[in-house]
Amino acid sequence: MDKRNIILAIVMLGTMMAAVDSTVVILALPVIVQDLHTDFFTAIWVIILYIFVVLVLTTQLGRLGDKVGRDKVYNWGFVVFTIGSALCGASPNIGSLITFRGIQSLGGAMMQSTGGAVIADNFPPNERGKAYGFTSIGWNVGAMLGIILGGIITTFIGWRYIFYINIPIGIVASILSFKFIRAKEITEGRFDIPGTVLLASSLSLISYGAADIAGEGLVLKNEIMILVGLIVFVGFLLAEKRVKNPIIDFSVFQNRVLTYSLFASFFQSLGYLSVAFIIIMYLQGVRGLTPFQASLLLVPGYVIASLIAPFTGRLSDKIGSRIPATLGMGLMIIAIFLYISIATGINTPLINVIFASLVGGIGSSFFYPANNSAIMANARRGIYGGVSGLQRTLANMGLLLSYVLAITISSLTVPRYVAFEVFLGTYNGKIPAQFITGIHSALVLGAIILFIGLVLSALRGKEVRSNLVSPTS
Repeated sequence: MDKRNIILAIVMLGTMMAAVDSTVVILALPVIVQDLHTDFFTAIWVIILYIFVVLVLTTQLGRLGDKVGRDKVYNWGFVVFTIGSALCGASPNIGSLITFRGIQSLGGAMMQSTGGAVIADNFPPNERGKAYGFTSIGWNVGAMLGIILGGIITTFIGWRYIFYINIPIGIVASILSFKFIRAKEITEGRFDIPGTVLLASSLSLISYGAADIAGEGLVLKNEIMILVGLIVFVGFLLAEKRVKNPIIDFSVFQNRVLTYSLFASFFQSLGYLSVAFIIIMYLQGVRGLTPFQASLLLVPGYVIASLIAPFTGRLSDKIGSRIPATLGMGLMIIAIFLYISIATGINTPLINVIFASLVGGIGSSFFYPANNSAIMANARRGIYGGVSGLQRTLANMGLLLSYVLAITISSLTVPRYVAFEVFLGTYNGKIPAQFITGIHSALVLGAIILFIGLVLSALRGKEVRSNLVSPTS
């Protein structure tokens, strides 16, 4: 078997692990709340902390990979993620689960920050779309497995085993990763520690303040954290322009295709990635479905995305990324409006959820391989890790804010405790009509944000790819 194909399979495994974990936790959240005798706002940090840690660390870890070897960061990420998964499954209480989730997310950040760069290291620009198409299979198969296994395990066995399923995958992937993935290039220069501290502090303040809005609303404490975080970020930007080896090489923004592709990734995450959370909470909280029943309705979208992602990736290799990525955005917008038509009450046909998931799945299979390929094709080889980490930072910032906006907007029209009880499926009264309106508002906002990403995707321009070398700017 060709070594490059083995490396591609390893990256697919890493992507699949991250995807499995993200979807199973969403489905298991109501059960975790009941079993650990906690509340929704505390339990939601099982989801948010993972995104939070990955968000804060990906850019720094990607740049670190450029300097010490992307193989070291990526390979050890498997080990940390697997250990964290085992600890999460053994958690005796909600505090332990959230803490161990932080360890798991560190491993996830190590893999996410360098996975795209590992692909770029081993595949020429004109073959990366196909390669990223296969990594998209890893994501979609993982998400599908997470939903199927998460629904079955949570309903019939217990939520702890949703973390334990990562352990055998992680052990196999770790062994293969250490054997086959080797650093192609190391960038000389010192690591920017002051910049790392400033960026981590800024993102921590902003993201924690934003996440806390979901539970407490817009209060003075959150406003102060976000404001201070923004001030620190300005300081980070000023400091980075004066150092020789910055964490973020701002010269990358001189490339229009790369810049627009990076921000298309941000707006796609911001507008779409909480949709599954909203729909699952609607299906379980409003319609009264079990995790297993809800999972079956969303699986078809992941199946179709997995089947066609390699072909859409190959298409982007031939015609460029702009058309496939923009088409994917458009299909995701259509999927959101289909979900809006479904979430009109408690009597709409549930089979329509399957159709909406299919449209969204096809859209994601067009967007992800094309957009990822465009980003790495327009990055200089010496900063692959930094650009890959920057992409994941922007995408995870969008993901975190996506959850915050979804929870906040959908609960504006009813008391927050009512919204949380509906999300958990523990609300005993009649579901308020205003809450359905809130869900609609959150989905409409997602569609508007996605449209901004669609415009950026359409205006990115056409990248130039070579069989031999990556563009230098």
